[in-house]
Amino acid sequence: MAQSGTGDLPSANSKRATPRVTVICIFLNEERFLREAIDSVLAQDLDDWELVLVDDGSVDGSTGIALEFAESDPRISYLAHPGHANLGMSASRNIGAAAGSGEFVTFIDADDRWPTDKLTHQLAIMDAHPEIAMTAGAIRYWDSWRGGEDRIEHCGVVRGSVTPVPEALLGVYPLGKGGAAAVSALIRRSAYEAVGGFEERFPGFYEDQAFFAKIYAQFPVLFSSALCQDYRQHDDSCCARTEAAGLYLEKRSDLLKWLEGYAANLDTDWQPKLVAALHREQRRLRWRKLRQALISLLGRS
Repeated sequence: MAQSGTGDLPSANSKRATPRVTVICIFLNEERFLREAIDSVLAQDLDDWELVLVDDGSVDGSTGIALEFAESDPRISYLAHPGHANLGMSASRNIGAAAGSGEFVTFIDADDRWPTDKLTHQLAIMDAHPEIAMTAGAIRYWDSWRGGEDRIEHCGVVRGSVTPVPEALLGVYPLGKGGAAAVSALIRRSAYEAVGGFEERFPGFYEDQAFFAKIYAQFPVLFSSALCQDYRQHDDSCCARTEAAGLYLEKRSDLLKWLEGYAANLDTDWQPKLVAALHREQRRLRWRKLRQALISLLGRS
């Protein structure tokens, strides 16, 4: 989606949509895990939500699982691309958001799950801070499901207070040392639409960080210490497959190039800081690529 809008947020007295939250779950051949992800939405201690299940061209049993839930609960709907096509994560997230009516938008990946108070916690933050566009919480890298050890990582630089523009953009991954937000973030629909949703040039991997960069560039946000997502670790995940294929540095380069073009269109007094941060990360990336090439060359000698 192309960037649009000015970034203005509605007032605190704006009429609320019903339901308050649109939850989008995109999936592609996730029959092993999809049911557990949906169950974690159903288990929320707040029920003012709708769930849009977006099928990105599945050929396994996950389509049937999604249809089963959609037929059994009026809060749940099923969508697929024309011709049951596979159009990627960004396009799928965007059609899911467009199909919903909630005042807020959030996402759950089909192989992950939420703690039961995820929506309650995040809505309380958004209600207490009408000036922010988004809140994101801690992520549990969930390896215990297969016998490994879990670890919790926090996102953002400062937690528990509002992060103004452009501190998140400059201080959070991929330009800063702060931990990256995940798609379990809760976003005001007005802000989602103002930035044009997800960039469809990123069909997978870094599609989330490109979207968050646009949010950070226009709106204040708030990072929380509360756990908001169990991020399942497994070899078939998008991140694991990208790493295994040796494509991580190439994908990171693509993101930085896109962000450089995005930065060129910003008319702000902090644009030079963003350009400097981009050039710094691009230099680091070039060194990492050179090092990787040398290691590969030495390994073949």
